[in-house]
Amino acid sequence: MMADGAEPVDDVQEDGDVNRVDAEVAADDDAGNRRAGGTSLAVVRYLLDAIVAEPEAVVIDTEERSGTVRFRIHVAPDDMGRVIGRRGRVAQAIRTVVAAAGARDGVSTSVDIVDD
Repeated sequence: MMADGAEPVDDVQEDGDVNRVDAEVAADDDAGNRRAGGTSLAVVRYLLDAIVAEPEAVVIDTEERSGTVRFRIHVAPDDMGRVIGRRGRVAQAIRTVVAAAGARDGVSTSVDIVDD
C-alpha cells in the first residue's frame, strides 16, 4: 500500500517491463487530464498565496499557444508592490521559479503582472 493510501498499479509495457505507478497518476494519464503548464500554474498559485495579503483577490489568466504558456496575474492594488518588489526583484524571482517548473513540463512560460 502506498503512503497516501492509493494502491499501486502494474503498468505492463509492450516490451514486457512492469512499472509500478500510483493509481491517481495512472487515472489522470488514461483520462487525458494533464494540462500543459499545470505544474507552472500550481507554482504560481502557491507563490502568490504566500506573498499577497489578500489571496482571494488573486486572478491568474492562462493562455496557451504552441508550447508556450502565458500567465497574466491580477492582484489587489495593495498587493501590487509586494508582488513586484523593489526594483522588480520579487517579480523576477517568480518568473525564474515558474520557468523552472515549466521546463519540467516541457513548456516555456511567461509571467506578466497586470495593473488593472
